[in-house]
Amino acid sequence: MKKRRMFIRMITASLMRRRSRMIVALLSIAIGATILSGLVSIYYDVPRQLGAEFRNYGANMIMTAADGSFTSADMEKGKKAVPSAELVGAAPYRYENIRLRENPVVAAGTDPEQARAASPYWLIDDGEWLQNSGELLIGAKVADSFRLKVGDDIELSFTPEAEREAAAENKTADDNYKTFRIVGILKTGGTEEEYVYMTMGDLEELTGVSDKIDLVELSVSASSDKLGEYAEDINLSVPSVHASLVKRVTASETTVLSKLQALVLLVTVVVLALTMICVATTMTAVVAERRREIGLRKAIGASNSSIIKEFMGESMLLGFFGGTVGSVLGYVFASQVSIRVFSSSISFRPLLVPITIIISIIVTGLSSLMPIRSATEVDPALVLKGE
Repeated sequence: MKKRRMFIRMITASLMRRRSRMIVALLSIAIGATILSGLVSIYYDVPRQLGAEFRNYGANMIMTAADGSFTSADMEKGKKAVPSAELVGAAPYRYENIRLRENPVVAAGTDPEQARAASPYWLIDDGEWLQNSGELLIGAKVADSFRLKVGDDIELSFTPEAEREAAAENKTADDNYKTFRIVGILKTGGTEEEYVYMTMGDLEELTGVSDKIDLVELSVSASSDKLGEYAEDINLSVPSVHASLVKRVTASETTVLSKLQALVLLVTVVVLALTMICVATTMTAVVAERRREIGLRKAIGASNSSIIKEFMGESMLLGFFGGTVGSVLGYVFASQVSIRVFSSSISFRPLLVPITIIISIIVTGLSSLMPIRSATEVDPALVLKGE
């Protein structure tokens, strides 16, 4: 116990006598540990952050009918294959050809709340989002074609299948009619601007046919591999439904994620290499300063192992303090990057603190091997003669 205490006092006193050089080494280790801790935190949190960003671009999985259409019960069975914690939104859609001022228009019935969750990129150019029965959200192209605006009341009509057959036989056909109030103009830059949107209940009332779904758009916060597993589970468990991935979203997310993680890993390796060079340079200078001291100790009987232990103890102590400071600053660094880049906070990983400290000690120890080797090669006779 006394030997250990004496050893600690010896290496701490040695560090304090060379404060300027040791502070430089400590700062380099702390900076390296900060970058290491911060980038590793970002590396493991990037999938969640990037996934949240990509969810703004719409659904990444769709469920379509294997044959014709499917029911809401089939949709619920399919949704069970996806963990509720990862399911951002599941918007059902049913499309029908209706008439507006005796002109054909495609109407889409949906769940407004789920549609908004699954397609956050939809922009309401004027008015507000569809919410209640009797309300209509119309695409910008439809609004321009029919010169419609928010607040207008319009009547939509639909000819049921039986009535269409009667009309084909030159019999009188009775259409279904329903009046809606326009609450918003939808602008997406895509085909959505060519449709009119209403609640699923309103479309069922207008058409006279209930519990029919053409497709479901799902926004799932998961990796492409997980998405593939969920899609396979849905296809196996619900024969009437075919689940597939939206390649343009999942492929882009996978590509960006892999490149970003590779960049983070590369920067981490480069920073650790620079840290090793800085520490090695500092320790080499320390050994050069202490050549006479080392020569004197060897002349009075000090072994190479004792000299190695002392220098290695100093470097490991620096690595410990530098890693401790760096693990704290690394979390601050990662938090600032996450807030400024993704506008979201990052979770603290307690396990990263000991890992950062251990890696800092290892890096510092490896950096000190060459300087320590040169210390053991000091010839006491030459040094004490002043050569």
